Amino acid sequence: MSNKKYWKGFEELQNDAEFIKAKKTEFPDKLPLGTALKPGNEGAKSGRRDFLKVLGYSLTAATVAASCEMPLRKAIPYVVKPEEIMPSVANYYASTFVNGSDFCNVLVKTREGRPIKVDGNKMSKLTQGGTSPRAQASVVSLYDNARLKYPTTNGERLTWPQVDEQIKRQLRGVRGDVVLLTNSISSPSTKEVIRRFQNRYNATVVYYEPVSKSAMLLANQQSFGKKVVPSYHFDKADVIVGVDCDFLGTWVSPIQFAADYIKKRKVDADNPVMSQHFQFEPRVSITGAKADYRRSVRPSQIGAVLLEIYKLVGGGGSGAGVNFPEPVQTAIVKAANALKGARGRSLVVCGSNDVDAQIITNAINGALNNLGSTIDFDSPYTVHQGDDKAMQDLVKDMNAGRVGALLINNVNPAYSYPDAKAFKDGLQKVGLSISFNDREDETAEFVKFLTPDHHYLESWNDVEFKKGHLGLIQPTIAPLFDTRSMAESLMEWADIEGDYRSFVQNYWASNYGIAGDSWNKALHDGIAVTNRRGGFEESPTGSTVFTGNAGTAASNIARKVQSGGGVEVVLYENNTVGDGRYANNPFLQETPDPIAKVCWDNYAIVSPKTAKKNGWTDGALMNSPTKGSDIIDITANGKTITLPITIQPGLQEDVVAVAVGYGRTKPGNEHCMVGQNAYPLLALNGDTFDFNITSGVSINQNGGGYKLAQTQTHHTIDDEREIINETTLTDYKAKKDSGNYTGQKYADAGWTSHHYISLYDGYEETLGQGHHWGMAIDLNSCIGCAACVVSCHLENNVPVVGQTEVHRAHEMHWMRIDRYYSSRQDTDPDYEHPEIAFQPMMCQHCDNAPCENVCPVNASNHSSEGLNQMAYNRCIGTRYCANNCPFKVRRFNWFDFQGNDSFYAKSVLNNDMTVMVDNLSRMVLNPDVTVRSRGVM
Repeated sequence: MSNKKYWKGFEELQNDAEFIKAKKTEFPDKLPLGTALKPGNEGAKSGRRDFLKVLGYSLTAATVAASCEMPLRKAIPYVVKPEEIMPSVANYYASTFVNGSDFCNVLVKTREGRPIKVDGNKMSKLTQGGTSPRAQASVVSLYDNARLKYPTTNGERLTWPQVDEQIKRQLRGVRGDVVLLTNSISSPSTKEVIRRFQNRYNATVVYYEPVSKSAMLLANQQSFGKKVVPSYHFDKADVIVGVDCDFLGTWVSPIQFAADYIKKRKVDADNPVMSQHFQFEPRVSITGAKADYRRSVRPSQIGAVLLEIYKLVGGGGSGAGVNFPEPVQTAIVKAANALKGARGRSLVVCGSNDVDAQIITNAINGALNNLGSTIDFDSPYTVHQGDDKAMQDLVKDMNAGRVGALLINNVNPAYSYPDAKAFKDGLQKVGLSISFNDREDETAEFVKFLTPDHHYLESWNDVEFKKGHLGLIQPTIAPLFDTRSMAESLMEWADIEGDYRSFVQNYWASNYGIAGDSWNKALHDGIAVTNRRGGFEESPTGSTVFTGNAGTAASNIARKVQSGGGVEVVLYENNTVGDGRYANNPFLQETPDPIAKVCWDNYAIVSPKTAKKNGWTDGALMNSPTKGSDIIDITANGKTITLPITIQPGLQEDVVAVAVGYGRTKPGNEHCMVGQNAYPLLALNGDTFDFNITSGVSINQNGGGYKLAQTQTHHTIDDEREIINETTLTDYKAKKDSGNYTGQKYADAGWTSHHYISLYDGYEETLGQGHHWGMAIDLNSCIGCAACVVSCHLENNVPVVGQTEVHRAHEMHWMRIDRYYSSRQDTDPDYEHPEIAFQPMMCQHCDNAPCENVCPVNASNHSSEGLNQMAYNRCIGTRYCANNCPFKVRRFNWFDFQGNDSFYAKSVLNNDMTVMVDNLSRMVLNPDVTVRSRGVM
């Protein structure tokens, strides 16, 4: 819309003289000469002699890289070729990606017996072919050298028979409770194994999730007598209100919710109708960025927003007595009116881990008749079983000496539990401790037996993420190391005969009647439906009546609101590193946060008002971005962490947002030991841990000059160009091409409107000739999650360059998702409630691309199929093509990343390539894609 101004960051909005100068300079950094070529010596000075040295080196490097001679490599053919493998032809296997609450049905692409790519399974009616950045990058963790390679005890390698003999002997003579501490388990077969293990040793199970839904479980038990997480049908909701709930990014089942949500947001000429979405949140999430009305609120006001909505929709009560800012109060009233007009067709969701807030959310949905329509308790999710109180009780029992054996599965409480010291102290008092985790993490240091689990791509298993919806996990490669699945270990120790594959197959036959041909079909499809409801062939039936005590919950919320004020902190999980279990995945570390556009770090997000009041600034507001960000100490609950700041619109004054999942001390790779651990700041709220810390918080400056690896402003497009085309639903109904840019073309001695303006004469006449390639993105559907960025990264062998090189704007992503804030041209920007839009930018295979005309050696040329293509051996690195690219999608690869497939410790020029240069990590490479080692754009 022409009356709006779009801006990526504050420096672009302010448009000062230095920013304008930098924007017009293609290569703002001076040519690194001599010692300046080495990371860390960028400021070194060099003379004319050094320049000639570098020039000579670059010509030599280009000549060597362009050489057609390849090193001799010997290949050993199959003696007996497996029937299902055809060299150079990919095989696909249906499986399921699940890691705690992360879930999607997938197809795994294998080449010559090794998995290299994961994509969504479109046969799944649950995730509908969607994936996430974590699912896309999961294949990388299979080839992670930091994985444990065999079982050990006290650092000594054992065979599995030796492990089994020692553990079974100690289990039989254990004194005290036997406890299995595990993340959420959604496998019905594994749960049956656990049940038999419990019967054998009188064991108990404690479910623990660092980012739990414990408050929702407790609230649903009090409200409906059902301690479950229900199904949410965003595709049936005409009005959606999200309160501190990132349901498109990390909440409950974001892949499914995103697919369902977009169904109600797609608009065309025949169906100009879409759902209304209101979002109230303390920090900017990708869900808030997609909302029609997004308003920022303080963490202490989350419950007050719910109480106000509850009162306005006729649920009862008198609200919380909070004087909201006018934009917030207006949006609350508008949301309540929209909800009342869509009874039974609306949805209110809350992501707070506060029981009282969840009870009021249930009361609102009950008052709106949403229970049994858009919310279904008859087909609940089987994950999100984490119980904060049970975990606290376990730590107390461990320290009191009441736990004799502790088996730890896929959780790392020595890192993620808020009082990690108490957990570690208690663990050392446990006689028998066993870890099934796949690496020697922070918890494994205090465990006696390490019995590493398989990667899911090496395993047999099953998943029932949602009642009635079964998924199979089948191995796509033989185990790379001497590992064994957790279920198989429990079977051995509980004296259950047989292998786990047969156990799963027999369990399905006995409990679901899936055997013979139906079992083979399930193997082929990767999914099975046990009833019509599970197949989503019917709408939710039956109703659930709210019987909770809304009055008591409202009183508790009002008391919490009054105790708020001052500085408040909101902790959150991002959609890449998550709760910390993905910290050792460099592809996820290098994927920028969808909003802050920072990677390889966590940071303290503050509002412009907070920064101005405290005299802080960061790279976005400083005249020289190279000076870096200020650093602050954040103290809460007696714990202090130190983080750099980044200033971002969308937060209230004195609100600080920090992502958990960073600050790992033993992720496996020292280069992934980035950021600070924010879990110690968590507040105890009754029986649950609260991620909104509303009292007792202090912040103080502790230095400056910290360089964040931020990608957002590496490429700035001139203001004269239309960046984003937007319109309103009202304008679209009146004019179908509303919001689209229409240019002016001079023809027949006059200017006429023309939808497409070409750079070349006669271009329009060639459109019908030959092949023409194009990729279209529905901007109304894009949520900015960056799953496509990670997918492109892996599919095309795009190298990860590491934090230092991203600092220098050297990231090699072929795709990026630009995030723009917008404001009216005639008003000051609203820093607390900005409008946000995502603009995906992929590699532009342009017809008659402007880079083709400026290359002095014709390396960038035009194919007969209408594609812009590269002749690798011609490129000499002038980068004229990058200078002439209007989309700023070009990257120049100077370093030899092909010899170092991820990122490196020091300068490649010093021949010190010491990180991930091994055969194992190279197994993830796609053999169908060749990326030249140097000089390619």
